[in-house]
Amino acid sequence: MSSQGRFKKDKEITTEYETQVKEIRAQLTEQLKCLEQQSESRLQLLQDLQEFFRRKAEIEVEYSRSLDKLAERFAAKIRSSKEHQQFRKDQHLLSPVNCWYLVLNQTRRESKDHATLNDIYTNNIIVRLTQISEDVIRLFKKSKEIGQQMHEELLKVTSELYTVMKTYHMYHAESISAESKLKDAEKQEEKQFSKSGDISVNLLRHEDRPQRRSSVRKIEKMKEKRQAKYSENKLKCTKARNDYLLNLAATNAAVAKYYIHDVSDLIDCSDLGFHNSLARTFRTFLSAEYNLETSRHEGLDIIENAVDNLDARSDKHKVMDMYNQIFCPPTKFEFQPHMGDEVCQVSAQQPVQTELLMRYHQLQSRLSTLRIENEEVRKTLDATMQTLQDMLTVEDFDVSDAFHHSRSTESVKSVASETYMSKFNIAKRRANQQETEVFYFTKFKKYLNGSNLITKLQAKHDLLKQTLGEGEKAECGTSRPPSLPPKPQKMRKPRPRSQYNHKLFNGDMETFIQDSGQPI
Repeated sequence: MSSQGRFKKDKEITTEYETQVKEIRAQLTEQLKCLEQQSESRLQLLQDLQEFFRRKAEIEVEYSRSLDKLAERFAAKIRSSKEHQQFRKDQHLLSPVNCWYLVLNQTRRESKDHATLNDIYTNNIIVRLTQISEDVIRLFKKSKEIGQQMHEELLKVTSELYTVMKTYHMYHAESISAESKLKDAEKQEEKQFSKSGDISVNLLRHEDRPQRRSSVRKIEKMKEKRQAKYSENKLKCTKARNDYLLNLAATNAAVAKYYIHDVSDLIDCSDLGFHNSLARTFRTFLSAEYNLETSRHEGLDIIENAVDNLDARSDKHKVMDMYNQIFCPPTKFEFQPHMGDEVCQVSAQQPVQTELLMRYHQLQSRLSTLRIENEEVRKTLDATMQTLQDMLTVEDFDVSDAFHHSRSTESVKSVASETYMSKFNIAKRRANQQETEVFYFTKFKKYLNGSNLITKLQAKHDLLKQTLGEGEKAECGTSRPPSLPPKPQKMRKPRPRSQYNHKLFNGDMETFIQDSGQPI
């Protein structure tokens, strides 16, 4: 029955652990799916925007040609009229005719403005949207790679936790078995002592004495072996439990850090520059529309308000709130005692105290070095991010210059293209941006790895510090490790010796101890 109970308990613990890991694994998978869905929705949005502006550019150029034909039709008619000839001679016009000329001039200007607008849509806004689509795909792939690596690290940590938990359970079971055998040996010894006390040594035959002494020695030797085996297994169990508790703290710290900080940072990487680039694109559209016709400001103010509200942080919070089930941190891993083991803290008694002290100081030194290194990486990361932000927030969306009219006969297309989207400037900006992105992701990956390691080591360090009483050491100058719960007391009766003149087996234990003055 005890064996069946043990297996049932082990199976229960394993099932509970596997269920928790399975839930985390499912969450991690759903997180990547969610990020991929966000990326696909953005690509669909960008594709719709490109198609919209492409069609609008066609409409604008058709409208521009129609306005030009309309103006030219009536201008030709005017040139052949008597009024026009009279105008060329004395430069005097009637007010209605002057208004008519101004209307035609305004029509030509509108035709030129709409041709400029077509060029801006085709060679500026659509190009920007294409670049943003490429950025979304590229940044998602890089973010996904880092996310998969972080997921593998988390699952690796949980797997290591499972391994040390099973090791601890195995050593604890061996310790229980060795303790049981030791108790059996002690019972045999007590039984042998009882026999030797009941039968007087003087009544034994001479030839029976060596046989009885041999039996006693065998029992003592067996007990010593089992005592050594029990001590060895108890030490292994203590070390295994310590490793399990340390790994438990590190695992919980790593999981909490990932869900509280790393997921947010990962979404930031996936969103890197998207909102800023999209804002620049919309601001280009707004600038063109405002300069084309100021009377449309009332309708465009709605879009302006929407563009002003483009905020990566707010969008990220909305996404995480919308999918809070897959982004909220899971429950912490709890210590799973084995077979009624009541020790649920790191043991700092000898013989593991010296090892833990050495391990604690090693962790202190390692953490100090890692923090200095990671702080340098973070400073570089912040500077690189600022450089990227400067690249992505440059105010190049004002196209008012394209609407400045002169008597020059240069084509609108050449003016607009050279002013806003020259191929040389595009290639240069793109190369600088992508080079900075590669450097940023390299540093970001290094920073994540370093901070993850610091988190795990800090968790172990804090647990060891609490266990070893470093706080008290700093105040009092002494350190006394906390004691373990007491081992099961072995009720051992001392063997009677010839120099004792006290009754042992015919009296009680307390009287014997008081009379002999000997500790047990």
